[in-house]
Amino acid sequence: MLILPMPETIRTERLLIQRLRYEDAEEIFYTYASRDEATRFVAWPTHQNVDDTREFLRYARQAWAFGSDYSYSVRLHNNRLVGSVGATNENGKVQVGYIFGPLHWGQGYATEACRALLVEVSKMKQVYRIGSFVDVENKASIRVLEKCGMVEEARLPEWFRFVNQGDRPKECALFRYIWGE
Repeated sequence: MLILPMPETIRTERLLIQRLRYEDAEEIFYTYASRDEATRFVAWPTHQNVDDTREFLRYARQAWAFGSDYSYSVRLHNNRLVGSVGATNENGKVQVGYIFGPLHWGQGYATEACRALLVEVSKMKQVYRIGSFVDVENKASIRVLEKCGMVEEARLPEWFRFVNQGDRPKECALFRYIWGE
């Protein structure tokens, strides 16, 4: 596996984006991981208890070391957790994703965090493609990706099973980030 030189910390005007830590478990659980409305469009099941979140954090630490998944917490400068952003890596093909607590929707945090992550990833010579996909019903996430400079490449019928939507195949929009060409 190609390990990317991902920074442990990224700072923006309003946000501190840091590699996930075990100590984040309860905040993650209560801010977004246990919230049905927040997890509707993600690939993993809504967490039922803090132990589910701790298990995810064990995975996240191992995946970072292996080079397959780089997950970050997103905090305001006052240290309040608002969400998470991350990048999965398949030997230089990177997919970005994010989740934010419902109390923090509509404030531009997802766009700001995603843009910052895209800037970092696009600097890496090992990366040849950056993309994302989203359920076509997730209009807010589509707007975030577009504001980050990603372009829709395709609509893919019955592309992905979202576990928190009855595990039925959903139509998705495939996005690509174009840089340095």
